Amino acid sequence: MKQQPFISVIMSVYNTDFSFVKRAIDSVLNQDFQDFEFIIIDDGSEEIYKKELEEYSILHKNKIIYRYHVNCGQSKSINKGVLISSGKYIAIIDADDEYKADHLSACLKEIQKADLIASTTHTIVDKEEDYYVPDKKDPSKLIHVDDCILFATMFGKKEVFEKLKFEDRYAADALFFETASEYFKVQKVNLRTYIYYRNIPNSVSAKLKNLHSLKLV
Repeated sequence: MKQQPFISVIMSVYNTDFSFVKRAIDSVLNQDFQDFEFIIIDDGSEEIYKKELEEYSILHKNKIIYRYHVNCGQSKSINKGVLISSGKYIAIIDADDEYKADHLSACLKEIQKADLIASTTHTIVDKEEDYYVPDKKDPSKLIHVDDCILFATMFGKKEVFEKLKFEDRYAADALFFETASEYFKVQKVNLRTYIYYRNIPNSVSAKLKNLHSLKLV
């Protein structure tokens, strides 16, 4: 009988270039804390993307649980990942980002004082302006990513993710964190063990920023 993992890492992926996905996967597999399961939810990727991801997942089937479903969006995919998870804690990673080698162990140290944390990131940009995103309260204004709650930096007890669900909307991460604060102890921490790539043109964050910019024109 397989032993219950301490952490469940969840990643949703949809038509992301495999070079980025492999980088994300390898960063999880190479953590200095190894008591985890890695749940990859393929959110309806086209066959060319699905095949590479599925084959790589099979190579690491001792750690990776791969599931494919019809496209329903990142939020619902992460929610489904939580449903099949078995870890005491939940961690998230975006398919085009990566963890530093001590991300999970650093999160475990911080979570001792909370039920849910979100952290600052080691942010990779090409231009200074890429550090800024539309403010959820006023999309005409931009705020620094350090002042945001970022979806994939969240780490917390499984019961937090079981009680609350991510919604399919802009700033779903901030809403989740704010709602969690009504029921649980939450903290924003300064770790920078999550590498956040803001210099990928087709990333989820870039698409959202462009969408909001168009709405303001």
